Amino acid sequence: MNIKIGTRGSKLALAQANAVLESLQKAAPEITAEICVIKTKGDILQDVSLLQIGGQGVFVKEIEEELLSGSIDLAVHSMKDVPGETPEGLMFAAILPREDVRDILVSRGNVKLEFMPKGAKIGTGSLRRGAQIKAILPDVEIVPLRGNIDTRIKKIESENLTGVILAAAGMKRLGYAQTISQFLPTELMLPAVGQGALGLQVRATDTELADLCARLNHATSAAEVAAERSYLRALGGGCRLPIAAFGLLEGPRLSLEGLVAAPNGTEVVRDKVWGAIDEAEDMGKRLAAMIMDKGGKKLLDLVC
Repeated sequence: MNIKIGTRGSKLALAQANAVLESLQKAAPEITAEICVIKTKGDILQDVSLLQIGGQGVFVKEIEEELLSGSIDLAVHSMKDVPGETPEGLMFAAILPREDVRDILVSRGNVKLEFMPKGAKIGTGSLRRGAQIKAILPDVEIVPLRGNIDTRIKKIESENLTGVILAAAGMKRLGYAQTISQFLPTELMLPAVGQGALGLQVRATDTELADLCARLNHATSAAEVAAERSYLRALGGGCRLPIAAFGLLEGPRLSLEGLVAAPNGTEVVRDKVWGAIDEAEDMGKRLAAMIMDKGGKKLLDLVC
């Protein structure tokens, strides 16, 4: 079997795809595979905010189209980039063991978030991160940021930023952990849905490849991500509002925490539910209903 693996062309995306390729070849030494780089709308339009070009899905749509057309056989996605709804004809055959879900700060002089001066400039391209930072530090200025990890870190100097917020998972996968100034606890900064997880997407009819990918599935990570994605779908999926969620399986007990916030951080609605691993889908729906009842619906109605 020769497998064409589709991915974005960033340094991080290629590192992730190559790691998947190695894992597949360990599971089935007889296969051959190649990496196919696909440019997405989000990669091409680097000077425009993600909201202006469509929000969630801008790093995924073209890859899914290539998968549906048969140009590639397998897509490797960062699950935080994937919309709540999966296109008809496609499925996720595996969720790989999840990396660190937290966000991190890289700052000038290694200043911690709690010691940021008034008017500090914090770079991020994420509404979710910006809203949560503003909720705790109303005086900071959020500076919109695009580009890969290297580009964002360099902008601390080139744009005179106090610091930038990035995902711990990408920093660790690229070997940049030594540049991290601070890991932000989930109590302070709830992660994006699916953050730190990689998903292997195939055509629903490709049962042989789906079975092969399933050998790499990590049941704990899959349950956590399933709960988070159920929550996202129940809130309306691609809404252009700060949405965050964090599922955590500890023993037989699965917890799911979620939030919805005003973009400027002035209102944050947050809650948490617990359940069994096989209740992941239902937990997402329950949490979304609770968030909506506590004020989330008012925020969603204003923006979505």
